[in-house]
Amino acid sequence: MTDKNSGLETLKDIRQMMERSSRFISLSGLSGIAAGVCALAGAWFAYDVIGNSPYSNRDTFSERYPDIISLREFMGHKLFAIAVGTLISAFLLALIFTWIKSKKNNIPVWGTSSRRLIWNVAFPLAAGGLFLLRMIQLGYFGLIAPGCLIFYGLALINASKYTLGEIRYLGYCQVLLGIINCWFMGYGLYFWALGFGVLHIVYGASMWWKYERVISGE
Repeated sequence: MTDKNSGLETLKDIRQMMERSSRFISLSGLSGIAAGVCALAGAWFAYDVIGNSPYSNRDTFSERYPDIISLREFMGHKLFAIAVGTLISAFLLALIFTWIKSKKNNIPVWGTSSRRLIWNVAFPLAAGGLFLLRMIQLGYFGLIAPGCLIFYGLALINASKYTLGEIRYLGYCQVLLGIINCWFMGYGLYFWALGFGVLHIVYGASMWWKYERVISGE
């Protein structure tokens, strides 16, 4: 009986080692919560700026502004600064919480699994970013918000096989939210707040509860 238990423990250890080598499992639930909070804060600051923008109409396609415009003209200096500040804050906080979890679990942050994860996230995001940039230049403003959600969701789904599998459900929700947003043009900021803010907080809290919370008595 003892030999059988020892064998099961050995198989369990081998499985865990294989999982660590093929998946980046140090993503912290607190990283998701922090990203969601940053997104909600950014949406709050951007609300007044977008409301005063000449491009804030709710037309599906911009007939009033048919000329090709730049990203700076579309967003404006204030909105661009808010977007950059939100992205940098969310990235830094996610990196900090992930580093803390990695140190706690004695797992290196940078390795083969993390490189695979970053590549599988970055490629769909880069393709989507270029596609949406061209849509902005052509004046298809109404589809920018849903496009961001859809491409981001696809990036999460694509990367889920290299990290915690539950992240694919966050990706499914982002894609679904983006598709719904296609029928509610002009409300992109609310869908962004729901997708990048609320869903991240819910996902992060559930991952923290499942993998990271300290249970008294253990």
